[in-house]
Amino acid sequence: MSLVVAKFGGSSVASIEKIKNIACRVRDMKMKGQQVVVVVSAMGDTTDDLIQLAGATGEFLNGREMDMLLATGEQQSAALLALTLNNLGCPAVSLTGWQAGIKSDSAHSKAKINGIENCRIKKEIEAGNIVVIAGFQGISPQGDITTLGRGGSDTTAVALAASLKADRCMIFTDVDGVYTADPRIVPEARKLNRISYDEMLELAVLGAVVMQPRAVEVALAHQIDVEVRCSFNHNPGTIITKEDKMEKEVMVTGVAHDVNCARFAIFDVPDQPGIAKTLFKALAKEGINVDMVIQAAMRDGRNDIAFTIGRDDLQKAVEAIGKLVEEIGASGMSYGDDVAKVSIVGAGMQTNPGVAADMFEALADEGINIHMISTSEIKVSCLIDKDCVETAVRALHRKFELDKI
Repeated sequence: MSLVVAKFGGSSVASIEKIKNIACRVRDMKMKGQQVVVVVSAMGDTTDDLIQLAGATGEFLNGREMDMLLATGEQQSAALLALTLNNLGCPAVSLTGWQAGIKSDSAHSKAKINGIENCRIKKEIEAGNIVVIAGFQGISPQGDITTLGRGGSDTTAVALAASLKADRCMIFTDVDGVYTADPRIVPEARKLNRISYDEMLELAVLGAVVMQPRAVEVALAHQIDVEVRCSFNHNPGTIITKEDKMEKEVMVTGVAHDVNCARFAIFDVPDQPGIAKTLFKALAKEGINVDMVIQAAMRDGRNDIAFTIGRDDLQKAVEAIGKLVEEIGASGMSYGDDVAKVSIVGAGMQTNPGVAADMFEALADEGINIHMISTSEIKVSCLIDKDCVETAVRALHRKFELDKI
């Protein structure tokens, strides 16, 4: 008997009617002779609503208590789905993350899974139950509830599939799969039948919201094939799997964009060993991830350092770096969130020269100025003005003829 891990996102369980539809889908899996473990997110905008409620209590929001609060959203979904399945005649039991044995570190609001003690899950499966698990959460070594960050239910599902050695892992969402670009911006975007782990990871990191990057990392580490498909129809989805020869023949697989960007520049930084370490350690201490980094050519023993961060981290970065500007002997800094990042991703870039030049040409033809550039073996990213991002995505999609994939 095969074992399936199926995750349903917030849009899939946003109402009782939708939960009933999901329950019927899960029941059908069970009736086909499959053992089923379901992971659910919070209903619709529940997490945002809980954050808003917490904000009404005052300015200081303790991380431990926020995790206590936010974890209730997924617990609600899990219980409601289990109740619905039981009313359909399908034995089901709901488990919180900690009841399911999901062990995490102690980093509240962004915890990472350290391991899964799956004895309780296996026991319930052997008893014939459909197991419904609250995603997005675990328990720390101190015995405290933790949450895994936005999109953490994806990571929960893939980690469970790895731990249980599931035959299939499916991520159900509100789109049919992974597209060559956001179909809301590019109507002619094509759904991909397959995509490699590396390409999906780059797209996820670069702004494609269909999968959480950490979930893709777990899938890659454990070589778990993941199918992304729609909750509201039975169309085949996109399978995230290991790279094959055919995929490499396609130069560019997709275009991603990210408007959650902020730029930061520090001027006249002394060209001395340890300066960059001081700056970026200060950011790391605040939990700020840095993306693109550019250091200008030295002039009179000084240079400029520019980098990008998430827009939500801008104020923290201003406070952290502002304290260091005078200390390191820089002349000043500037920052803003009027930028966006547009990227092309494809395993075929490794063996096809000229891809970056074609990207720059496409942007130039639209009169779009490039502020910063970042590359890897399978991606090229450009920082541009935010109001140009949709034009840029459409131009790149045309340039690489992704509508023909």
